[in-house]
Amino acid sequence: MTLKVAVQMDPLESINIAGDTTFLMMLSAQARGHSLWVYTPDRLSLESGRAMARGRAVKVQDVKGDHASFGDWERVDLAEMDVVLLRQDPPFDMAYITATHILDAVHPKTLVVNNPTEVRNAPEKLFVTGFPGVQPPTLITSDIEAIYDFRAEHGDMVLKPLYGGGGSGVARLLADDPNLDALLELHALIGREQLIAQKFIPAVTKGDKRILLVDGEPVGAINRVPGAGQIRSNLRVGGRAEAVALTARDHELCEIIAPELKARGLLFVGIDVIGDYLTEINVTSPTGARQLLQFTGINAADLMWDKVESIRAGA
Repeated sequence: MTLKVAVQMDPLESINIAGDTTFLMMLSAQARGHSLWVYTPDRLSLESGRAMARGRAVKVQDVKGDHASFGDWERVDLAEMDVVLLRQDPPFDMAYITATHILDAVHPKTLVVNNPTEVRNAPEKLFVTGFPGVQPPTLITSDIEAIYDFRAEHGDMVLKPLYGGGGSGVARLLADDPNLDALLELHALIGREQLIAQKFIPAVTKGDKRILLVDGEPVGAINRVPGAGQIRSNLRVGGRAEAVALTARDHELCEIIAPELKARGLLFVGIDVIGDYLTEINVTSPTGARQLLQFTGINAADLMWDKVESIRAGA
């Protein structure tokens, strides 16, 4: 089977291929004989009900500084593609939401990974709240008094934007930290979105585990360890990746969420686990596959393509 694969992503020219999961997906697809075509979200259009994109055919190679060679620019009806990989990074803003609506015009005839309707309905930090007992104490609000009440009850806490990503804007506040007012003012200046306040989990100093799941099944994990004096373990803000095994609690958490992931068509998902708690379910553009391959030899991208090919074969 050969597939025509379109990839909706941030500019391919500027990515760090050594750590980029989308690039690994593209390498894996190309090795299987699939053709690749790439475009950025700003080149996506809805024209008379058709999802159109302006992009280029591309061939990729795992060579830093020479990782992509492009064909000519062209405008394509995405209904002509077999698969679209929805892989642009957050923030999960109105532009992101609009892109999911446009991709609804072709899915599932053209298989969009992940299902754009369910990406829209499952924001990373909200989706997880639908599974009782898996999270640390968590508050989602723009009510300043509620945030102060939460801190009074739980002490040390983490404050972060609801629709951010990659560790952006995450701050730890001690129970007596005088900077809470200032942080709330800064968030209010940025936008109207609610914030997340979450009880601080001391286990974060040992790492934030990223578990990758394909069609609800865990395929492996990496541990992301924050730098000295930091709480943010995201790789893009200085966290260090290391090998880690899945625990019994990790498997339990995966089993809790698996039926919902399968039902929603969320084929490639990354969850974040700190200690015994599930903190996020990442469905937009989860990362970690390059590091997982490096540490374990498990290629999560290959496992994803196995599933995609089986779906297309039955289409």
